[in-house]
Amino acid sequence: MPNPPYPDAHHPDEKPAPHPLLTPVLALLGHWHGQGKGEYPTLDGDFAYAQDVTFSHDGRPFLHYEARAWILDAEGAPLRPAARESGWWRLQPEGRIEALITQPTGIAEILVGTATGDTVDLATHEIALTPTAKKVTATRRRYTLTDAATLTFAHDLEAVGQPLQHHLAAQLHRTG
Repeated sequence: MPNPPYPDAHHPDEKPAPHPLLTPVLALLGHWHGQGKGEYPTLDGDFAYAQDVTFSHDGRPFLHYEARAWILDAEGAPLRPAARESGWWRLQPEGRIEALITQPTGIAEILVGTATGDTVDLATHEIALTPTAKKVTATRRRYTLTDAATLTFAHDLEAVGQPLQHHLAAQLHRTG
């Protein structure tokens, strides 16, 4: 595919210039990779996983968000694909965020929250499910920059009759 006429920027100093409403989340721009642990009462034990996350923009007050994860075996080698999602974070005045995130498993989340200091905190506003999707009723996601090159991620989940509780936690490092 030829280069698009309006490419995405992955760093604040790349063109196009970021929209002023992106200011609270500019430090997230770029590519992140790391590992984490997951658990949930309906799963057989806890698991290790790796995750790649990318944040970019095209000059408008939106962040494009992409994430993919894969399960790791006991030695840390990739075992199988896991979660994959894509979406948009719509930045509003005063660091408010409206996020739309879709997953190939038939789940579409609309989350609302804020970017304050080094933390983005998003919680469920609405969830739409395809007829065969797993019953997810609520989520909460927190992204915290612990320094310029480290992003921690925590994901709480309310699904399949279980109350909202810890599901995933990862430490990601800037790779680009």
